[in-house]
Amino acid sequence: MHFSEYQMRLASYAVIVDTDHPDGDRILLAWWNGEGVGTPGWSLPGGGVEFEEQPDEGLVREVKEETGYDVAVGAPITVHTWSNPHGRPDRPLPFKAVRVLYDATVVGGELGTLEVGGSTDRAAWVPIDTLDDEPGETTEVVRIAVAAHRQRQAH
Repeated sequence: MHFSEYQMRLASYAVIVDTDHPDGDRILLAWWNGEGVGTPGWSLPGGGVEFEEQPDEGLVREVKEETGYDVAVGAPITVHTWSNPHGRPDRPLPFKAVRVLYDATVVGGELGTLEVGGSTDRAAWVPIDTLDDEPGETTEVVRIAVAAHRQRQAH
């Protein structure tokens, strides 16, 4: 299918892992409320990049809105895509999402969701080891991030 025949959404997500916590590694997650198109669950902080933004600029904005933290953006970890040839209720053309996951570090702010009336209800540091216990409560992007983190730790 030619790129002019479908809609695309570019999104940036932060993979922020605290490896110094005494109880083990924990990851910063945002509770996505499903906002009309899916099942609520834990997601990575981040989201859609606005037209005038670079992907890393959108990431900084989204993380601040969803978690209250200021971040320094590191290198991209991975890029993941998914598509739906039938579109979505809010996007009737075939739809493709491109998600860039970045390594990021908290450099300021304090935990607390600043977004009002958006798709994020809260943010929290979640022990990585507990995410395997509740796979239905995590989005695919979290599972991708945790697998990437574990792979980096193994090397």
